[in-house]
Amino acid sequence: MDFVPGVKPPADRQKAWWFLFHEEKVLVTSQRGGVGIPLVKDPAELGVSPVRPLYIGALDGVPCYASDLAGADLTGVEGVFHGLRGLLGHLGESWFRVAGLAWQIVYWDRIHQYCGLCGAGTVPSSVERARHCNQCGQVYYPRIAPAVIVAVVRGDEILLGHAHRFPRGELYSVLAGFVEPGESLEECVRREVREEAGIELRNIRYFSSQPWPFPHSLMVGFTAEYAGGDVRVETSELRDVGWFGVHALPDIPDRRSISRELIDWFVRQCRD
Repeated sequence: MDFVPGVKPPADRQKAWWFLFHEEKVLVTSQRGGVGIPLVKDPAELGVSPVRPLYIGALDGVPCYASDLAGADLTGVEGVFHGLRGLLGHLGESWFRVAGLAWQIVYWDRIHQYCGLCGAGTVPSSVERARHCNQCGQVYYPRIAPAVIVAVVRGDEILLGHAHRFPRGELYSVLAGFVEPGESLEECVRREVREEAGIELRNIRYFSSQPWPFPHSLMVGFTAEYAGGDVRVETSELRDVGWFGVHALPDIPDRRSISRELIDWFVRQCRD
């Protein structure tokens, strides 16, 4: 499916995909035995009135809108609200990416209604994805918080950790962390692994990246080799960290996430 981002909506009113968010959950409806994003001409057909509808582009030529439902009357709404994480394996990859983009735009729009410099209200731009303050001239663009995620390998073992925030009790994943000011991506990889697991790395290589809308991250994936040190867990973020062999992997993240892609890469490397 081909998504073309945009800020200027079509002149005529037509059926469109509506990504409607209440808090951090998106409205989905039953479709062909599963769930999907509603396709309607007017969200009133779903029993809701969107707040500040935002045109975000077109998916295979069909307009896409995103909107916040904060404060809206949800009595009698058609469909259910579902967290994006839970939809990772239930929406197609293109749908999930557009839903993630929609949430990032809605979240950004929600928290930039007022200027952080002078406190005056902001208004949306008609020519670019931005909000600007007519009083002091400050312009606000959607922000992206870069984070690194890395598969650290030692022979036929991979370093995995169990974080306090993980939803499943036995879930383990590769280590990750946000980039700090003044830091390169590679420096962040070294620092995060040193802080969380106490070991040193070598041969750090770029793997791939993935937009991660929780709420506005870009995950940049790397692979690396163990270079020395004894593993020790940093307990403020992790409950456990350790080496796992290819035939003794614990519960790992769902497919379509870059964390799972890195673990699958490790498995393929060992089999080859």
